[in-house]
This record gives sequence, structure tokens and C-alpha cells, in this order.
Amino acid sequence: MERPMLVGAVNCTAILEFTLEGFPVVQHLGKVLFLLHLLAYLASVMGNSLIITITWADQRLHTPMYFFLSTFSFCECSFITTVIPKLLTIFLSRKHTISFAACFTQAFAFLFLGATIFFLMAVLSLDQYLAICKPLHYPTIMNPRTCVLLVTACFSLGFLLMAGPIIMLSQLSFCGSNVIPHFFCDFGHLAKLSFSKNRSIETLFFNLVFFLLFTSFLMTVIAYSNILVTIVRLPSAKERQKAFSTCSSHLAVLSLMYGSCVFIYVKPKQTSRLDSNREAALVNTVVTPLLNPVIYTLRNKQVHRALRDALSRVKLQKNHRWRVLSLL
Repeated sequence: MERPMLVGAVNCTAILEFTLEGFPVVQHLGKVLFLLHLLAYLASVMGNSLIITITWADQRLHTPMYFFLSTFSFCECSFITTVIPKLLTIFLSRKHTISFAACFTQAFAFLFLGATIFFLMAVLSLDQYLAICKPLHYPTIMNPRTCVLLVTACFSLGFLLMAGPIIMLSQLSFCGSNVIPHFFCDFGHLAKLSFSKNRSIETLFFNLVFFLLFTSFLMTVIAYSNILVTIVRLPSAKERQKAFSTCSSHLAVLSLMYGSCVFIYVKPKQTSRLDSNREAALVNTVVTPLLNPVIYTLRNKQVHRALRDALSRVKLQKNHRWRVLSLL
């Protein structure tokens, strides 16, 4: 839908909705892709929801690390929900249109939650650094108040960094082409569709993204450099192996996230990489959230123990109900 408007001295038709191109090359496989992405989406949501439920239900997991992990899982569920449902609609019903307001809401939610996730990753690195390198001071430093403040800071920074560019971009004029060559409302593509192009907004956005990636990455590198030094000095080979295993899992997810984001946002010439952005973004929105529950907690012995205990309690309650029913 469009409506006439005057931009400066030029007549144009204002855009009231956008068209998401999706993946036109494989659009004929829509039903197959719908099923695959639906299964991946459900698995991600169920895995992350299970982490949140187990963390809050089991007293043994009421520690700073699992508090951060449950918050991280909540953000992951919210993050993929901003994008995947619309992608599923494109695959199944080929409904590519999205309203102007919904498009900018999706763009903001995607960037806000993505930024928050990166700050949480840095906080998780800090938590591991304190747990391994400062074990005696860890309980005092990572008290409940500090944990809540750190999580609040992550959400606040994510909101403040991403709200400005989105608000500024939404106030520009959009007319002419309304086709976004992506499967969601990406900031870079929206900026290119604007009739009143403003390079300062794009420059601000990419500087903020660079700041976000650089600061969170720098915190992670500093934390893991100290962790590595501490691990090497551990006297027991078993302790070293356990610590390395935990760190390698975290670093694997970090590599996926930082690699895809740098590829999408920090390369200089955007026009030469529009198509490849879709695949990189798909890694961030489908593959990484699917792997995170497995890598971070479902491999963890404490979580395994908590799951076994929860299943045992459910089984006992079920048996108790059957006994009560049999006596009636």
C-alpha cells in the first residue's frame, strides 16, 4: 500500500508496507523449508525454555552462572521469535508483505535483543573469569544484587544503543521501491530504501555496532586470557581438562556469533554482500540459538542431575495419582 506525498520539491508515493524478498532461489521448496525451520524454531524454544524452567525450579542451580544463562536463554527465545515466525509465513503462504510499523518494530526488537545477548556473553565471560581466577572473592563479588545490576545494564545498554538509530531512520521518507532483499527488516536494507538518504544515520549505526562488538569482544578476550593463564597453572590434569571443556564450548558459540555479525555489519561495502548477508543472518537466527542450549547447559552434569531429579519427581507424582485413583 502506498499514499502520495511531497518530499522537498519531488512528488513520490510514500510506502505504507514493505515486501520481504526472503529466499527467492529456493522458494519452490517452501513447504520443506517451512518444516525444517519450524522444527529448528521449536527445538530452540523448547531447549531454552527447559533451561529457564530447570534453573528456576532447582535450588542447586540458583547460582550467578545459571542466572545469567537463564536470562541469556530468555533473550534467545525472544530474539528468534522476532524473525522466524515471519520467515515461516513466507515459506508456507508466500505472504511477503509487512506493514511499516511492524517492520520497524521488528528491526528494533532484533537489534535490541541482539545487542543485549552480546553484552550477556561478555558478562558470562566475566563470571567465568571470577569463578576460575578469583574463587575466594567470587561469592562476595557476584552477589544477587550485582547479578541483577549486570543484567539490567545489559538490557539498558542494548536499548540505548539501538533505539536512537531506529527512531532516526523511521523518521526519514520512504517512497519508490519497497522490496527488502532479506527475510526480515534489516537496518542496512531499510536505510538504502530511504528516499531521503542520510549517511550520518548509517555511519552512527555502524559505529555503534562496531562499539558493541569491540567492547564485548575485548572483555571476552581479556577474561579468557586470564582464564587460560590460570588453567595452565592448575596442578591437576583433570581440573585443566574440565576447565578447557567449559571454555571451548563458550568460545565455539562466540565464534559463530561474532563471525556472522562482523560479516554482516562491519564489512565496508554493503552493496557487494546483500545476498550473502541472508545466509550469515540465518546462522545467527536459526543455527546458533539451536546449538546454544546443547553447548551451554544440556551437556552440563549439574543440569543432567537436575533433569533426572525433576523427571523422578514427575514419575512419583504420577504413580501417586494412580494409587489414589485406584483406591476410589
